[in-house]
Amino acid sequence: MATLIPPGCPTVAVEDDRTGVSVETLKRAFMDNLFYLQGRFPEVATLNDYYLALSFTIRDRLLHRWLHTAQTYRDQESRTVCYLSAEFLMGPHLGNNLINLGLYEQVNQAISELGLDLQELLGKEEEPGLGNGGLGRLAACYLDSLASLEIPAIGYGIRYEFGIFDQEIRDGWQVEITDKWLRYGNPWEIVRPEISMPVKFGGHTYTYTDDQGRLRVQWEPHRVVQGIAYDTPILGYKVNTANMLRLWRAEAIESFDFQAFNTGNYYGAVHEKMSSENITKVLYPNDEPSQGKELRLSQQYFFCSCSLQDMIRLYLQKETDLRKFHEKFVVQLNDTHPAIAVAELMRLLVDKHYVDWDTAWDITQKTFAYTNHTLLPEALEKWPLELFGSLLPRHLEIIYEINQRFLDQVRLCYPGDSEPLARLSIIDESGARYVRMANLACVGSHAINGVAALHTELLKQTVLKDFYQIYPEKFTNKTNGVTPRRWMVLSNPPLTKLLSDRIGEGWIKDLDQLHQLESGATDTGFQDAWHAMKLDRKQTLAAYIKQKMGVTVNPDSLFDIQVKRIHEYKRQHLNVLHIITLYQRLKENPNLDIQPRTFIFGGKAAPGYFMAKLIIKLINSVADVVNRDPAMADRLKVIFLPDYNVTFGQRVYPAADLSEQISTAGFEASGTGNMKFSLNGSLTIGTLDGANVEIREEVRPENFFLFGLNAEEVQNLYHSGYRPWDYANGNPTLKGVLDLIGCGHFSHGDGQLFKPLLDNLWQSDRYCLMADYQSYIDCQDQAGQAYQNHRQWLKMSILNVARMGKFSSDRSIRDYCRDIWHVEPVSIDLPTTSYLSNES
Repeated sequence: MATLIPPGCPTVAVEDDRTGVSVETLKRAFMDNLFYLQGRFPEVATLNDYYLALSFTIRDRLLHRWLHTAQTYRDQESRTVCYLSAEFLMGPHLGNNLINLGLYEQVNQAISELGLDLQELLGKEEEPGLGNGGLGRLAACYLDSLASLEIPAIGYGIRYEFGIFDQEIRDGWQVEITDKWLRYGNPWEIVRPEISMPVKFGGHTYTYTDDQGRLRVQWEPHRVVQGIAYDTPILGYKVNTANMLRLWRAEAIESFDFQAFNTGNYYGAVHEKMSSENITKVLYPNDEPSQGKELRLSQQYFFCSCSLQDMIRLYLQKETDLRKFHEKFVVQLNDTHPAIAVAELMRLLVDKHYVDWDTAWDITQKTFAYTNHTLLPEALEKWPLELFGSLLPRHLEIIYEINQRFLDQVRLCYPGDSEPLARLSIIDESGARYVRMANLACVGSHAINGVAALHTELLKQTVLKDFYQIYPEKFTNKTNGVTPRRWMVLSNPPLTKLLSDRIGEGWIKDLDQLHQLESGATDTGFQDAWHAMKLDRKQTLAAYIKQKMGVTVNPDSLFDIQVKRIHEYKRQHLNVLHIITLYQRLKENPNLDIQPRTFIFGGKAAPGYFMAKLIIKLINSVADVVNRDPAMADRLKVIFLPDYNVTFGQRVYPAADLSEQISTAGFEASGTGNMKFSLNGSLTIGTLDGANVEIREEVRPENFFLFGLNAEEVQNLYHSGYRPWDYANGNPTLKGVLDLIGCGHFSHGDGQLFKPLLDNLWQSDRYCLMADYQSYIDCQDQAGQAYQNHRQWLKMSILNVARMGKFSSDRSIRDYCRDIWHVEPVSIDLPTTSYLSNES
C-alpha cells in the first residue's frame, strides 16, 4: 500500500543502511550489525564483536557492487580471466576495502563518534594465512589490479584451514605454531554449499564402447571427495567492480558412517571425514615423506578439478557448445602448482563431455597460459610416476597420450636426435621416472612468461631453452608489479598525503604520474617534509620493536632492512657477514666514525629447510651479542622480527632507508619486496638479479647501490672451477669474520653450532657469498657514507619513488590483458535502487 504524503510536506531522503555512505548511516548500520548479527549490546561487546560488526557493515557495501558485477558479466557474457594459484596472500581485508571504497575517513569519523578507535578494530583482524610469500602476494596484487582496471576475473585457490605457520623465535630458533586464522570466523567470505564439485582419487580405468560405437574411458575411483566453494568479493579502487576469489574446501561425501559407529568402530565412523578434510587442512605440507608428496599432489589436483568443473558449469548456463570454451575463459597458471589443470581439462572435455581429442587439445592450449617463477631446476615440480599413477590413473594415461603426440612433432624438428626429446618429454626417463609439471604446462599452454626481463631471458637460455627453440612465439616477459593501494595508500598514510598534496591523487590509479615528483627532489622544503614523513614511519616501527622485542633502536640511525623468505640464495647470511665486519671494526677501533645502523630482518624458513633455520639462529645469535655489547651502544643494533606476513610488511616497508636485495645473480625470478621498498622511499643495495635490473634502469644507476657478480659471471665462475676457500684465505677480513663465527663467539663458545653453515661456505658456496663479499662490503661503505650527506640522500629517496611508476601491478595486468589474455574492461553501473527495492 502506498504511503500518502500530505501536500506541501517536505520529503527527507534516508540512505539505505546497507549501501549508504554518510557518517550517520554508517553509525546506524554498525550498531544494527552489532545487535542483530553479533547479538551484542555495547556494554558487553568485545573488540572482536566491534571488528566483526564493522566488517559486516563494509561487506554490505561490497555485496551491493559484487552482485551487480556478477550480473553484468553474466548478461554480457564477458570474457573472463581465471587466475589459478595455490596461494593467495591477501592480507587483512578491512583496511584495504575501506581504501578501495573511498570510505576510510567517513568510517574513521563514524567509529570515533561511537567512542571507538578504528586502528584498534583494524588490528583485530586475523590475517588469512593463504600464502607463503611472493607467489601468493603477487596473486593478491593482481586480483586488486584486475578489479581496479574493471577486468572480469575470478581467482581460484584453496581455503586452507591452517595456513602458513605462525613463527615464534625461541632461543634464537624458528618454532612453527599452528596458524589458526579462522578461529574467530571470517566475515569476508560467503560459503556456497550448493556449489559442490566431486573430485576423484585413485582406483583404476577401463575402456568401453558407447552407444555410437566410439571408444571411451571410464575412471572408477578409489574415493571421492567434494569441494565446497567459499567466495570473497575483491573490490577495485574507487570503481563499482567487485570480482570474486573462490576458494575450495574439501569435505567427505558422507561425513559419518552410522554402521561403523553402531558396531563400536567410533574412529571408523569419522575416518572418511578426517581423511577428506586433510586435503585442505594446511598450506604446503612437508613433502619430504611420501605421504607429504601425495597430500601436496592431492591438493593441487583438488583445486584445479573443482575450478575447471566450476568454469564449465558457468559456461553451460549460457552456452551448449564447449568448442568455444576458450573464448569465454582464459586460465593463467601461477607457476607449476596448477599445471595438472592441463590434463584435467582434457579429461573433462574428452571423458565427460565427449569432445574429440584434437578439438579438446585445441581448446586446452588456447585456454591456458603459464607463468614461470623460478630458475632453480630443483624447484620445477615433478612427481614420481608410481605416486602419480596411483593417485591419478586417468591423468597419467592422458599425459602419456599428450606426450606421445608432442614428441612426434618434436621428432620432425630433430630427426635422429634423441637428446632434445629426452629433455622435452613430459615424462622424465633419466633415472627414477617422473612427471615433469613445467613441461606439461609449457606443452599445454599458448603463452609462457617470465616475471622480469632478466628472468625471461634466462628462462630462454637455461631451464626452458628447449621449449623456446621450438615455441619461440609462446615466450614473453611480464615484469611483476605491486598494488599501490595496499603498499602505499594503506600502509603509508603520511607518504600518501605528501604525494597527493603535491601532485594530486591520480597517481593511485596511474603510478606513472609519480614522475611529477622529480621537481621536488631538489626542493629543500619538500625534502624537509619528506624527511619528517620518513622519520615518522621509523619512529612508529621503533616503538613496535620496543613493544615486541624489548629493544630500543635509534630512529635517526640508518634502517637497513632485509625481509623475505629465508633461503640460501637470498643470502641473509651475507648480510650477517657485513654486520660482523662492522662489529669487528668497532671492537678494534671504538673511536671509528661510522654511520649508526639498525639492521632489521624478517622471514620464515620452510619447516624442513635446516640450513635456512640455521641462518635464522645465526642472525639471532649475532643480535644477542651485538645488542648486549655496551661498546656498540646506538651505533649498531640487530633485530629479527618474527612472523613475517602482509601486516608485518605494511609496518616495515615504509620505515626502510636501505633495502637489501642481495640474492645471487641469476637466482631470483623477480622479487616484489624490492618494489615495495623503493615505492616507499628506500634506496636499494643489490645485485643485477630479477627485477633489480629494471629498477636500477628506472631509478638510474646513481640512485642504486650495485655490487657483485652478474648472472653470466656467476655461471663462468662455476664453469671455471669455483674455489671459495681461495677467496676467504686471500681476504684477512673475511677470514676473520668466519673464524669469529667458527670459534663460538656468537654461540656461547660452541664451535660446532654453525659448522654446517661454515662448511657449506668453505667447501661449495653455491650462492657465491665468498666471491661477492668484498664487493658487498665496499658497496655498504658507500651507502653508509651517502647516508651522512643528508640532502643528497633525501634527493635520491624522492627520485626512487618518482621513477618507480613501471612497477605497479596495474601495468603488469594491462600487459597481460594486451598480450596474453586479450580481454577488455567491463564497466559496472550501479542502479539507484537496491535488489530489495526492485523486488518490492
